[in-house]
Amino acid sequence: MTSPASGTFRASSLPDDAIELGRIQDAWGIKGWVRILPHSADTQALLTSSRWFLQPPEARFARGFSAFSGCVGVEVAEVKAHADGLVVQLEGVNDRNTAESLKGVRIYLPRSVFPATPEGEYYWVDLIGLDVVNREGMHLGVVRDLMPTGPNSVLVLEYPETVDGEPQVAERMIPFVAAYIDQVDKSTRRITVDWQPDY
Repeated sequence: MTSPASGTFRASSLPDDAIELGRIQDAWGIKGWVRILPHSADTQALLTSSRWFLQPPEARFARGFSAFSGCVGVEVAEVKAHADGLVVQLEGVNDRNTAESLKGVRIYLPRSVFPATPEGEYYWVDLIGLDVVNREGMHLGVVRDLMPTGPNSVLVLEYPETVDGEPQVAERMIPFVAAYIDQVDKSTRRITVDWQPDY
């Protein structure tokens, strides 16, 4: 099996603002293309960036992985949408065996290279960790995740509560639609919503 590590993938430091956007799922075809499983339905950053940063699969998935070690940078020759993900030709990966050796590899991009979003649209990564308060100023939780539900997404919040005298982490969901979202203020890391805690 050929290894792309010699020259194709260059050892690199992971950028300080790097975000994991997906992983290589498997080889696609016989000419070195790979299928990408994005972490988000919003794949614009992956489609527009010509250089990706890669890291090996997590330890529990890395058995037998030997394509490279540490963080590497790679040039993207071509990328296109396909089915529910993306397919990509990476520079220097020209055969199926090499492509198969990359299964499970994690893909990162610096947040600074993401394309600008139109007014009122946000990257999911910019919403994670924001405080959510309602119009009355009541704190409803912190955004832990975004869940796609067809035409729109749902904010998944977590907040502390006490059950039978024991502190626990509870979950609350709020549709991320204009009817309920008053303001997203990234500078203060706060989302204001028209929502009550007993909804």
